[in-house]
Amino acid sequence: MRRNDLTVSWSVQGNTKGEYIIKMEYESLKAFGWTADWQPKWLSVAEKYDGDRLKEGGYGAEVADGVHGFNGAARADGIEPARIVADYGQKYEIRSERGTSWAALSGKARLRCKEQRSYPGVGDWVAVKMMNEGDDAVIHEVLERKSLIVRQAAGFETKEQVIAANVDTLFIVCALNHDFNVRRIERYLIMAWNSGVNPVIVLSKSDLCEDVPSYVAETEMIAPGVPIISVSAHLGIGRERLEAYVSPGTTIALAGSSGSGKSTLINWLTGAEIQLTQEVREEDSRGRHTTTHRELFLLPQGGVLIDTPGMRELSIWDNDGGLERTFEDIEHLKEDCLFSDCQHRREKGCAVLQAVQDGTLDQKRLDNYHKMQREIQFQMRKERIAAKKNASRSSTGPKSGQRDRRGWRREIEE
Repeated sequence: MRRNDLTVSWSVQGNTKGEYIIKMEYESLKAFGWTADWQPKWLSVAEKYDGDRLKEGGYGAEVADGVHGFNGAARADGIEPARIVADYGQKYEIRSERGTSWAALSGKARLRCKEQRSYPGVGDWVAVKMMNEGDDAVIHEVLERKSLIVRQAAGFETKEQVIAANVDTLFIVCALNHDFNVRRIERYLIMAWNSGVNPVIVLSKSDLCEDVPSYVAETEMIAPGVPIISVSAHLGIGRERLEAYVSPGTTIALAGSSGSGKSTLINWLTGAEIQLTQEVREEDSRGRHTTTHRELFLLPQGGVLIDTPGMRELSIWDNDGGLERTFEDIEHLKEDCLFSDCQHRREKGCAVLQAVQDGTLDQKRLDNYHKMQREIQFQMRKERIAAKKNASRSSTGPKSGQRDRRGWRREIEE
């Protein structure tokens, strides 16, 4: 049933199975992150479908204020905004003013997806047309994004994978156990800066660590200026610092390897057991995949939280300034090199190598800098080759409206 009230009333309950239930007496788009900033982006999409009636209805300002003004004028073509809260491959779970629905891309929308990042992802705001009294929906457009977190998909295929969209802050979760790895954190920082989100490093399971300050100091060396928060859900340490980044209209995403404690953090911040947790192996602190798909959760403090499956393999898709932001110390040092094209390996007058000798720069950090440079260059070459192959397939394929002469014979043979 449709509700037009603005108030969101929370009631967190647990049933006999320990499942997480949040009852919202009155739902609104604002609870899922809708703000006035999305208004012009929504209007530019809605006008494509019913521009004349849209102007007459004047529902745009109402949506920006959180009022469900989707009247007859707004729904003349059945187009309304919704947010993707879960991605199951071919199907998406969305939340709109009507509640929860299952959605799939329309044929035209799918044809417009020339690259992987064009497909909707968790966190996207989309224009949908409801079907079956709101139980199902068809996605026609994806609203212009303010950020997009992507990576090179696991495996050998040159293919990008959308992690989350429209994220404000990325919590990079790393456990303070045998799985702690600053080189991996550097990779996550590159991904965050490339995606246009603000990273926050969360050092979880601090109750299992005997020397937290040394781990924090080591992390500060490779992430200057990035907030670092050590937390323990078991002891209730650090929750207030995490909640400082949560407010109505904001979107937080979690990223980290399996066993880093992301599911525990979600249960901790929401105050309910909504994600299963599993023990890690004692010999190497490696965890098993608890989260199997990307999903968005509402937070009682306001704002939303996106959980992502653990990433054992994190390959950078592209570089949009992320490498330079992550290794700002090296970027500043290279300005004092004798040669402008210095590669910081064996050249004379290299300020970067001098910093290594002086002990102000860790050799391992410089090695990882070179490694990430090579990886990004290799990745960009693979992308160019893949793009040429795709363009070649498109140009050599049958023209529109032209029938393959052997089509009928091939169908019989098959």
